[in-house]
Amino acid sequence: MPLPQEFIEELKARNGIEEVVSDYVNLKRRGRTFVGLCPFHSEKTPSFTVYPDNNSFYCFGCGAGGDAITFIEKISNLDYREAVRTLAQRAGMTVPESEEDRGLAKLRIRLYALNREAARFYHAVLLSEQGKTGREYFEQRGLLRKTISHFGLGYAPPSRFALVDYLGKKGFSAQEMIQANVAFSSRNGHPVDRFHNRVMFPIIDLRGNVIAFGGRVLGKEEPKYLNTSDTPVFSKGRNLFALNFAKDAADKSLILCEGYMDVIALHQAGFPNAVAGLGTALTPEQARLIAHYTKEVITSYDADEAGQKAASRSIPLLREAGLLVHILVVPDGKDPDEFIRSHGENGHARFQQLLDSCGNDVEYQLAKLKSSISLQTPEGKIRYLHAAAEVLAGLENDLERDVYAGKLAEEANVQRGSVIQQVNSIRKKKGHFQKKKEFRNFRRQVTGAQSKVNPEKQQNLRAARAEEILLGAMIDYPENSAYIIANLDPKMFITAFNRRVYAKIVGKMKDDKVGNLTDLSGSLTAEEMGVIAGYCARHSGKPTGKQEIDSCIRILVEENEKQNLRASSAEEIQHDYLPKLREIKK
Repeated sequence: MPLPQEFIEELKARNGIEEVVSDYVNLKRRGRTFVGLCPFHSEKTPSFTVYPDNNSFYCFGCGAGGDAITFIEKISNLDYREAVRTLAQRAGMTVPESEEDRGLAKLRIRLYALNREAARFYHAVLLSEQGKTGREYFEQRGLLRKTISHFGLGYAPPSRFALVDYLGKKGFSAQEMIQANVAFSSRNGHPVDRFHNRVMFPIIDLRGNVIAFGGRVLGKEEPKYLNTSDTPVFSKGRNLFALNFAKDAADKSLILCEGYMDVIALHQAGFPNAVAGLGTALTPEQARLIAHYTKEVITSYDADEAGQKAASRSIPLLREAGLLVHILVVPDGKDPDEFIRSHGENGHARFQQLLDSCGNDVEYQLAKLKSSISLQTPEGKIRYLHAAAEVLAGLENDLERDVYAGKLAEEANVQRGSVIQQVNSIRKKKGHFQKKKEFRNFRRQVTGAQSKVNPEKQQNLRAARAEEILLGAMIDYPENSAYIIANLDPKMFITAFNRRVYAKIVGKMKDDKVGNLTDLSGSLTAEEMGVIAGYCARHSGKPTGKQEIDSCIRILVEENEKQNLRASSAEEIQHDYLPKLREIKK
């Protein structure tokens, strides 16, 4: 059931697009619009534009666009209803609930309760005689009982039916267990425990709900770590382990670790600002989540090759989220957990020394280059300077580039001006490449090449362009709608996607509604909204006049006649189509 129009209009009025977007993007006014660096793709020059006049945004670089609801959908990876709830909460409004909403809300409540019971079960088993194997593992890793209790750690016994039998007695159905991903369906249709013979790490959201689990196997099975897949209450890429605790200690920085045990060991050692990802590479959503709680992050990945690669991959994501990045490398190839345990009572002090002395991401990248390239030969020095200049060219802050260029010149005993010249040359090349890339993306959008939203556009370019102008004219300037609707039947639209959008606007008009972007967002995907926002953005500030509207309508009439022509016989062409075409062109 769609949300009431009155509610949507009030939601839109209370959530101006520039105010919503500015919570996530640094915007600068440019005439009647605002511009900034797109939060949905990496770019050096702003192609992300906000249009307060029609409450929309559009990125000319990647094609993301829509209204305030679409923006929240994309930036927070939410569905439409969740995005509406987020904006309603921001504005102090209550969302009218439909039967479908109430059903989903009930499901989530059930899954939260199920996960809570599962966590209690695993924890109780760990503390029982049956959990001796799990307790021994945690004791070997140096965990105290109070730490085990604080994190709610547990043990999944070897039986494949221990949890499902327990949850069944608690009143949970097999379907609910499978939906929570704590069980899967066997060939005979009975639920089977997903986790067995593993120590268990409950994953808790910021409101204290158990939303998922991570399990480490104690035998020789693979995978070593098994994590809950995405469910109606959990998304791996949007959550961080232990952030529910760390957020209260994140005033200065957060420590980003690779694994659960690293985080737990750091918390036990007196570093409650440690968090970790959830079995996947760091995502942009997780980087933005970190940026909500701190301005500085220290990555503390494992010292092995895989850990250092993960640290390197995280740098651009964290920088793009606006974070100051430091890289901590634990000596002797140890991970944070091993390092702290190896120093016993001095673990806290020794790890604090590492934190105090760790360099930022630029220093880390330069040190890695220096360790892999010999500076003892002219060839090696040149290779190092070229590679280091590439690193500096990626810095957006002029002052930051200037400082490191001076250090690099002094270190390599070369002129500072030579280093700056090389850095600027690389930046210029990258700028040209980026502009070419953005132009290619823009051309693909305009021509419909490889368009998933409107795949018919490329083969019907003339008609599709006319359709886009008409739709943009109706959404941006609703006063045009009545005239266009009176002169153009939806059947005259050539491409199916544009025909569907036009039909929706016609339906809105029949119900005495305007048919703007926000009216459409409930029935279109975020990708479709981006395409429609592009129609509006390409003609922003240029009202479409009656002459251009008539021209577009004429084009669609002609293109329809051409399509009819292809299906007509020679006799029909002579006696029917040609006279009509002559009449159109008069």
